Amino acid sequence: MLRDVLIQKGLSNREAEVAELVSKGLSNKEVANQLFVTEKTVKFHLTNIYKKMSVKSRAQLIVWCLPHLGFVDNEPAQPTRNEIPAGASAVNTMPVGSTTVSGMAATAASNLSVGSSTATSRTDIGSGVGSGGNGDVGAFGI
Repeated sequence: MLRDVLIQKGLSNREAEVAELVSKGLSNKEVANQLFVTEKTVKFHLTNIYKKMSVKSRAQLIVWCLPHLGFVDNEPAQPTRNEIPAGASAVNTMPVGSTTVSGMAATAASNLSVGSSTATSRTDIGSGVGSGGNGDVGAFGI
């Protein structure tokens, strides 16, 4: 199908073959190997193709040929989104150790004791002070 369209645009049979293979993503070397010619011959054909098709590059040639290739389907460009059923909430979960933490609110709630003055802060993390702290390891104190 593409080859017929290219021939109608004024390309020779061989030029149409080269354009079709290039449009399928083959490199000049791959096209040359498939057609049993040299890379220089492929480049020569491409120069003629660009002139006849009024395109300036390989990319423009491919874009021009895409609608005529057999593997292009008419599906929507964006993937469909999974809808959340009514009444369900979208919560991202992440496994942490042997438990699963759901969203940031659960993480914050497990790390804070609201209304309590028993919260402790560690001064040995990343400071080089305390039990094995190493000043250049960052916040994890490893």
